[in-house]
Amino acid sequence: MLRARVRFCSTYEIPVNDLDKAKAFYEAILGVEISLNEMGPLKMGWFPMVQEAPGATGALVKAEGYTPSHAGTLVYFHVADIEATLEKVNNKSGKMLMPKTPIGEHGFVAHFEDCEGNRVAIHCEQ
Repeated sequence: MLRARVRFCSTYEIPVNDLDKAKAFYEAILGVEISLNEMGPLKMGWFPMVQEAPGATGALVKAEGYTPSHAGTLVYFHVADIEATLEKVNNKSGKMLMPKTPIGEHGFVAHFEDCEGNRVAIHCEQ
């Protein structure tokens, strides 16, 4: 049996229809700066990343075949305060789908719908 060597990298893409609106939404709720870039037919907003640091990085993507949805993979963002983040979500055209919910010794999670109609999750330790 052949075994291919696979190098895993942790990235994600969040589909959007209005890249500028989605960029403003995520910058406001997460307190980060998203940089706009184009890669061929893809228009992207890159979330910040730190080389060689643990975790994942990703992008907002506007392109043919990218459709915002509640279905599919669920991306989790780590935040310091779930309630404060959900308040920002509600103030920026998003909506809470699942309130702050305990997950035992691993902290808390919540789900929201972003301004584009994607289901996204947040996590915190307390």
